[in-house]
Amino acid sequence: MAPGFLLEVNGIRIRTAEALYQACRFPRHPRIQRLIIQQRSPMTAKMESKPYRKDTRPDWDKVRVNIMRWCLRVKLVQNWEKFSALLLTTDDRPIVEESRKDDFWGAYAQGNETLVGVNVLGRLLMELREELRSPNREQLRRVEPLSIQQFLLYGKPIGVVEAHQHERAHDSNILARPIVVDTRQLDMAHSQVDLYHFVPNQKPEEAVEGRKTNDEIRSISVIPQECKRLAEVDFPIATVSKHAAREKSIRHGHPSTLHLWWARRPLASSRAMLLALLLPDPCDAECPADFKAAARDLLPQVVGTIGPADDDLRKALLKFIGDFADWNFSSEPKYLQAARGLVKAAHPEETPLVVDPFSGGGSIPLEALRLGCEAFASDLNPVAGLILKVMLEDIPRYGNTDFVVTNAEGEAITLHGLAEALRYQGKLIKAQAEQELAEFYPADPDGAKPIAYIWARTVRCESPNCGAEIPLMRSFWLSKKANRQTALHPLPDMKHKTVDFEIITKQNNEWVSRSNPKSKISNPKFDGTVARAKATCSCCGIVLSPDRVRAQLRDQNGGADVIFDASGKRIGGARLMAVVTLKSGEIGRQYRLPTDSDDAAVWKATQRMKEVAAQPLLNGLSAVPDEPLPPQGTLGFRVQLYGMTQWGNLFSARQQLALLTLSRLISVLKESSFLNLFGLVLDGVVDRNATLASWRPQADQEKVEHVFARQALPITWDFAEAMPLSESTGSFGDRVDTTASMVSAMSSYLVNSAQVGLADATESLLLDESASVWFTDPPYYDAVPYADLSDFFLVWLKRSLPNRPFLRDPFDPSNPLSPKLREAVQDEVKQVDGQPKDRQFFEETMAKAFAEGRRVLREDGIGSVVFAHKTTEGWEALLTGMIRGGWVITGSWPLATEMGTRLRARESAALATSVHLICRPRTTDDLGDWSDVLRELPKRVADWMERLQSEGVRGAVLVCACIGPALEIDSRYARVVDAEDREIPLGGDPEAKEPHRRGYLAYVWEVVGRTALEQVLGTAEAKARNGAVGALEEDARLTALFLWTLQSTTKDEGGRNAARGEDEEDDEVEDEEDETPRKKAKGGYSLVFDVARRFAQPLGIHLPDWEGRIIETEKGIVRLLAVSERAVQLFGEEGAQAVSDLPSPVDGRGAGGEGFQLALFPESTTEAVPVIKGRGKRKAAANVSDETLKAKREATTLDRVHAAMLLQQSGRANALRALLKTEQERGPNFLRLANSLSALYPRDSEEKRLLDAMLLAVPR
Repeated sequence: MAPGFLLEVNGIRIRTAEALYQACRFPRHPRIQRLIIQQRSPMTAKMESKPYRKDTRPDWDKVRVNIMRWCLRVKLVQNWEKFSALLLTTDDRPIVEESRKDDFWGAYAQGNETLVGVNVLGRLLMELREELRSPNREQLRRVEPLSIQQFLLYGKPIGVVEAHQHERAHDSNILARPIVVDTRQLDMAHSQVDLYHFVPNQKPEEAVEGRKTNDEIRSISVIPQECKRLAEVDFPIATVSKHAAREKSIRHGHPSTLHLWWARRPLASSRAMLLALLLPDPCDAECPADFKAAARDLLPQVVGTIGPADDDLRKALLKFIGDFADWNFSSEPKYLQAARGLVKAAHPEETPLVVDPFSGGGSIPLEALRLGCEAFASDLNPVAGLILKVMLEDIPRYGNTDFVVTNAEGEAITLHGLAEALRYQGKLIKAQAEQELAEFYPADPDGAKPIAYIWARTVRCESPNCGAEIPLMRSFWLSKKANRQTALHPLPDMKHKTVDFEIITKQNNEWVSRSNPKSKISNPKFDGTVARAKATCSCCGIVLSPDRVRAQLRDQNGGADVIFDASGKRIGGARLMAVVTLKSGEIGRQYRLPTDSDDAAVWKATQRMKEVAAQPLLNGLSAVPDEPLPPQGTLGFRVQLYGMTQWGNLFSARQQLALLTLSRLISVLKESSFLNLFGLVLDGVVDRNATLASWRPQADQEKVEHVFARQALPITWDFAEAMPLSESTGSFGDRVDTTASMVSAMSSYLVNSAQVGLADATESLLLDESASVWFTDPPYYDAVPYADLSDFFLVWLKRSLPNRPFLRDPFDPSNPLSPKLREAVQDEVKQVDGQPKDRQFFEETMAKAFAEGRRVLREDGIGSVVFAHKTTEGWEALLTGMIRGGWVITGSWPLATEMGTRLRARESAALATSVHLICRPRTTDDLGDWSDVLRELPKRVADWMERLQSEGVRGAVLVCACIGPALEIDSRYARVVDAEDREIPLGGDPEAKEPHRRGYLAYVWEVVGRTALEQVLGTAEAKARNGAVGALEEDARLTALFLWTLQSTTKDEGGRNAARGEDEEDDEVEDEEDETPRKKAKGGYSLVFDVARRFAQPLGIHLPDWEGRIIETEKGIVRLLAVSERAVQLFGEEGAQAVSDLPSPVDGRGAGGEGFQLALFPESTTEAVPVIKGRGKRKAAANVSDETLKAKREATTLDRVHAAMLLQQSGRANALRALLKTEQERGPNFLRLANSLSALYPRDSEEKRLLDAMLLAVPR
């Protein structure tokens, strides 16, 4: 039912007749009635009632028609003029609710004249229409309550319903007035947007004279389908990207602090894009005049004066969208008022419904609520479902509610708002937990309070003459803070085969023992005892292999627990290495060695935990999570190799005890709005109280790092145990305060709640054509194992929130964990119906999800899909699903959601840019001609590249962005075929010759590559293959393409530090389990192999030919060698060492002359056959032809440029001048390439410095 007809029954205001009808289902449940009546739309009211259908009144089937008749009369009496006019405009034509899903209330046409269905709702409306025409119509102005049992609202009998005061003042003779109405405002019982249609044999286009046609009526209140939305024509890329990247560093009050979720989209980009999707383009001829007038009234308060032209209004809207993306303005009243006003002006008669079927962390539906829209948020994952429920339902509903509680003295006190109530209840829980757990976390005798314990797993040296215990520590650092650097220092006892430790500090630039400052420590070692899964014994130096380390830890179930003898003495297992404390009156964190009392506390906790573990919980679960970890080989999981097979194995005994205590205290809360929030609070404690959490000694950190610093669960050799009842990071109190701050902030700008569902995106709960906007950020192919990772939290939520129906697999009651089989990710370890979840599974699942999105979207609706895949396979799989799902791409916008100055982003093309594709449902099944598509592609891509480059979009971001406009061409058609009727797929083999095998995207890459080369090197290079006259050689083209791709989108390349988002924090974290030898960090620049290959191959660049010369490929990454690494190639062994002593030119033989060239580039009589590696696997050696060998022996233009750079670096000015003079005589290519490379290298790179200095030395 469409909103717009407000009702009032028993003094209770109700937005829609559907909400009133659904509330009447549950007369004995006022709480359920309130939840339904709070909904703003008919659809969400109906959805809210679904979970409670078991509580429906027992006689519902007998009374529901009478209740619907009563609801329609209430609607009439309280909206007399508007609703009466709407009914009477139908004359004598039959009214039918068109519905293929409900043949009781509605019906659907079959053929030209046959209707299938009972059409009860239509009959009730026609009945009401006849009564309106009768002489007794005035009797309709008063509605008596039904004579049925339990006809209650909020526990009170429903009374007589009469007109609103303003309705009584209207003239009842409405037939004398010409009234223009929208036929879609006829409320329906079971559909939000299905229109009432006339019986087919009575054509609606036969309009009565003087009355508007349906199309004319409709155009008054909606954006015409033909009108482009703002997001389809323009978008403030640079401004929104800046705010989205900056948002990553915001914590206080930010919704992301509620609970971790992986790859969460920034609110800034979600908010800006959603607003651009909702608003029409004022320059479009079909844009409603009323919207433009309203926008001109609303915008001056936030953007200033607006010019008279429609283009001026478009610029003002774009400026507002960019400004509103700023976190600082996102909750400002005047900005909120303007944004909501614009949405209302664009959708005056019906609040738009925004649907996100992959809601995850909730960014998109949250922004829908902020803009005043209805929102339907769903996800398959129960952890995501709880996050969404709390964020989008509980906080908007209860954020500003007063709570009355009884304090310890029995007095009733009022708490104002959910945040205050959360803090109050949190203090009570913490106080009780402190009483129960105090003996397990004792304070120090001097009053210092431990806030963290640093542990090491241990193994035994297997040397026959040793057997010493090896504490597995990756690093001995405790603090790297400049004024108090602190570390552990091992003290091996060779005789007794033991290793003790002391704490050392740096004083006056010297390391000393803290216990004896006069004892100086020379050359302390900070690297720990384990690297790449190999453990080194501090006593004898023997190295344990990874297999033996894993075998010993398997025997200890991971090695996180201390092994005690019967008397409580530690005899093995985890070893406490240091304790971090805070003491009143002292500045900063202090570090001490463990004591006997520390061991005694752990012993007590272990014994107590045995007692707790023996008693199952009330809901039948074991106290310690015994749910199984995912199978070995699952993406992101390696801990199974070390004997951890159950989720409980990831926690030590004392951690288990603390978490179970807090869980129990939370589970007994009776206030549901508290309970869900505290479940998420506990998850925050869990995230820093597992044996996979580590200690961060960095100067700006000194804290327990949370488990998911990476989107994986690798082994952590030395782990940090946060003291859960302190006030430091990771403690219960810290999480309560953080959550309360977020709740307080959100309560200030969220007024209405969303509808949240636990649902499969391929089987939406929504009705046909119910959504105005379908906006989603779907899963990332094989990048994030959401379901497996989320089980880390789910096992504890099931214990703190017992018997919650949404904390389960809704499709498989026997599954104790989150749904895996339906999850839309590629994970070939898992199987569905005997088949692995491979790329085909991902494509098919996404196609079904996109088809569902097309089904639920209104005919005049719009969609947007975010994709941020790091692999070309991920792009192809997702885009194939979109096209197969029936969507047409109508726009695309790349948004940089991470800082461009990030070290990894600057030195590699981390293709994680978020590209927002704008799409509409495809309405035809036309075939496209391949020749037409291919002809249009180059100009479309070139125009788009020029447009984006003007906004500072560069490199890999630009590559991603060009896929959108390319798909605008291809996606117009259901299929694109060649002259032989062979379909051209999106993806394929990029090295194939035939288009139907190669795939459309390979041509997109080629066009982008050629356009880029033309920009940086010229037309000849863009069209040439190796050996073409007038073109630079392959290596120059490859280098130029490489550096062009690596250009940063951001214009600010100042520093190398960057804000790190939760989906990027693994960038510089070393894999502690990788067994390959640790290599010295190399210079140069890196690209994913597949990206380099897709650029190079169509341009005639053969990567194998340049392996070891200008590139190096390893583990699926291609590295462009640093110029300094090429000295031996360019000068030979001796020349590389003596480059600084090269002779100046004498006797007419310049350094750049023939003799110098031969010396500079000595011919090699033998060439090693290059070994080509790609995608992390070794490929067969490539056979290199004699002609290629000859060409490689000859110095290329790039070789000579690099040689000049090395001469510049060595300070040999005379030799450099001679070389430059010779190159000037040779032709323009040397300087052309040097200038091009100077423009491509990062601004503060060593290569650019050398090039610019070398170019200054060129003779004028």
